[in-house]
Amino acid sequence: MTTEPALPQGRTAQDVLAELRTLRAQDAPTRGGRTFAYVYDAGLDGLDALAAAAYTEYASVNGLDMTVFPSVARLENDLVAAAVALLGAPGAQGTFTSGGTESILLAVKTARDHARTVRGVTAPQLVLPSTAHAAFHKAAAYLGLETVVVPVDAGTFRADAAAMAAALTERTVLVVASAPSYAHGVVDPVAEIAGAAASRGVLCHVDACIGGWFLPYLRRAGHEVPAFDLSVPGVTSLSVDLHKYGYADKGASVVLYRDAGLRRHQYFAHAGWPGYPVVNPTVQGTKPAGLLAQAWAVQQRIGEDGYTALARSVAEAADRLLAGLSGIDGVRVLGEPRASLVSFTLLDADGAPDLSLLLHLADEMRERGWYLQPQLSFEGLPPNLHLTLTPATHGRVDALLADLAAALKAARALEPVAVDPGLAHLAAGLDPDTLGPEEVEAVMAFAGLTGDGGLPRRMAPVLVLLDALPGRLKERLLTEFVGSVFQV
Repeated sequence: MTTEPALPQGRTAQDVLAELRTLRAQDAPTRGGRTFAYVYDAGLDGLDALAAAAYTEYASVNGLDMTVFPSVARLENDLVAAAVALLGAPGAQGTFTSGGTESILLAVKTARDHARTVRGVTAPQLVLPSTAHAAFHKAAAYLGLETVVVPVDAGTFRADAAAMAAALTERTVLVVASAPSYAHGVVDPVAEIAGAAASRGVLCHVDACIGGWFLPYLRRAGHEVPAFDLSVPGVTSLSVDLHKYGYADKGASVVLYRDAGLRRHQYFAHAGWPGYPVVNPTVQGTKPAGLLAQAWAVQQRIGEDGYTALARSVAEAADRLLAGLSGIDGVRVLGEPRASLVSFTLLDADGAPDLSLLLHLADEMRERGWYLQPQLSFEGLPPNLHLTLTPATHGRVDALLADLAAALKAARALEPVAVDPGLAHLAAGLDPDTLGPEEVEAVMAFAGLTGDGGLPRRMAPVLVLLDALPGRLKERLLTEFVGSVFQV
């Protein structure tokens, strides 16, 4: 029996790189200020080249063992010290991680193990607002915590501090606040939430993955920013992503703790095997030191004044964008965004969110070369389009607003997309856990998810149906779709 070889016999470097460039050309651009999610573009000449060169210097270094590669400890200590100086309190400690999700997972693990050791909690609960990042639910699923989700204020989209306090029990090991929340860009009432947690002996984590390296510099640029970091009494841990408004390449994040004793619960150590003694501060064993080096290099290059200027640039872009959106009929900006994240919905003649028009608008903007991220409705919170602003946006606001007006006119001329009532009724009665392969394939076909990894050019029909599906069924279909993309 013969099989096809897994790899070719070898190709030239020029050929390999040419194919990578061809593949990359199919993606959304990560530079230029036209992709309003997933990417953070400082717009500084030479920064990408510096990050790539720094990564190359450390590409073969393994951050697993600092006794063999002591420079990784120096680089990590520099990064964490900078984060502590910006966001910390005396004695605060931290760890460099692969991204916000790992930082959050480690903070949840730390809280779980701390509560088990100090308070004897064996059935841990995690209390979080409904706008908290999905990474907290992922951490709870991985680590065996029960999530207690508290609705946010429907007008401000901020966490309800009183309701959060009322949700605390003897089993609560961690309570969460966001600065800001990803979905709407608003800052939760951190001081009130943390104070209530402290009065019950409960730890409080602030998800500042987005705002941690932005809000302090925004304050330095002269803007009013509420206190949210480890200087706030009761805040015991905080996550901040350096690959967001620190402008490092992905993935780079830091998780901070109030003291070393708390951070110790994050670590994993094992000497009960015949190999080398293992001590892992993070989920990773092998750690790519290149990511550490490029984050360090970018911070050193930009510096305090540079980050302040970049924050000011983002704020100016946001001010101009918000002013422009306010002049467009039917647009409603959600909450009071803190300068870098803006979400807006479209209202129909009766003042209700117009999902079909909103999603048609997203499609029309994509046709014009802009990516605005659709966010579906959730428990009374309206569907919206999300924009992550960066310094590269600064010179693009007028063009964005002009295209937005043209795209909205085109979207209003299209037939509204609606979900067949019979299909919606049928879907509501399906049990996601018992669906067989044929049933899954049929529902995916109705949803426009073909099962072969392909997507239609226009997403409005797909997203309107997904918006109408029950949450667990939606999760099952999306899981199946992603599985169809990665088929091998």
